[in-house]
Amino acid sequence: MLGDFIGAARLRTLPLASACVLTGGALAAAKGVPDDRFLALFAGCLITVLLLQVLANFANDLGDFENGADRAEGAQRQDRAVASGRITARQMKRAVAATAALAFASGLATVLLSVEGDLIQLVQWVGIGMVAIAAAYAYTAGKRPYGYSGLGDISVLLFFGVAGVAGTAALISGTFDPRWLLPSMAIGLFSVAVLNLNNLRDHASDAATGKRTLIVRRGFHWGKKYHALLLICGWAALLSFWALDPGGPWRGQLWYGLFALVHAKHLAFVWRTDAPHELDGELKKIALSTFAIALFLFLSPLA
Repeated sequence: MLGDFIGAARLRTLPLASACVLTGGALAAAKGVPDDRFLALFAGCLITVLLLQVLANFANDLGDFENGADRAEGAQRQDRAVASGRITARQMKRAVAATAALAFASGLATVLLSVEGDLIQLVQWVGIGMVAIAAAYAYTAGKRPYGYSGLGDISVLLFFGVAGVAGTAALISGTFDPRWLLPSMAIGLFSVAVLNLNNLRDHASDAATGKRTLIVRRGFHWGKKYHALLLICGWAALLSFWALDPGGPWRGQLWYGLFALVHAKHLAFVWRTDAPHELDGELKKIALSTFAIALFLFLSPLA
């Protein structure tokens, strides 16, 4: 049973989820935060975000079953715990509730440490946290999952980008720099690219089960153009940030160049393929390269 829940947690998605916290931590460290305070707040943000990702994965497993998205082929899909019958819907609902409670507790502890008694900030951050928990659940679960209506892309951009990166930086440092929106957009757009690859791969089955993703709405070939735009704009945002912060502690441009080449080669492959199943292997490339970019950003001010 424990192994089934670990499988449903989809641990392979956690590196991408952690990218926003790593980037936000890098921005906060560049501002200058005492080491003991930085480590505690960074750890709290990271644990909270990872729990939110697990919550989203549990809710996705449950929601896709309840909404019929993978019920027909569930017995053959070992990555779907509820649909395959290894975990009951009731058990998964309990896991969703428990994970949501843990995410709230972790987030609250982190906020309390950050705001140091400021009631207004406490209410603001708790409100943001509750919205994040609700968004993680409602993506594919509930009566009207917004992920089925083509709103997943904007959600990922907001929560993996703006809120995840700039929010982490602001919570740790206690301040806000408008320039942080640029790396926020970069990580957010790269994360949307991972979602878009998934939607490109699954567009036929999504259409058959009522998932109205952007690819289902606009078409496979439109989705490839959109994919290129996501990655190009992501790099443009990151380069713009470096240009606006020339005195920042950002190192390793050669490595970033290699990551950009990986993305360019990936785009060439996506552009010429017409077989959606061939995109499956590309998901890991973009997810792990995004994590690596965030890790390099995180290590730069700490070196």
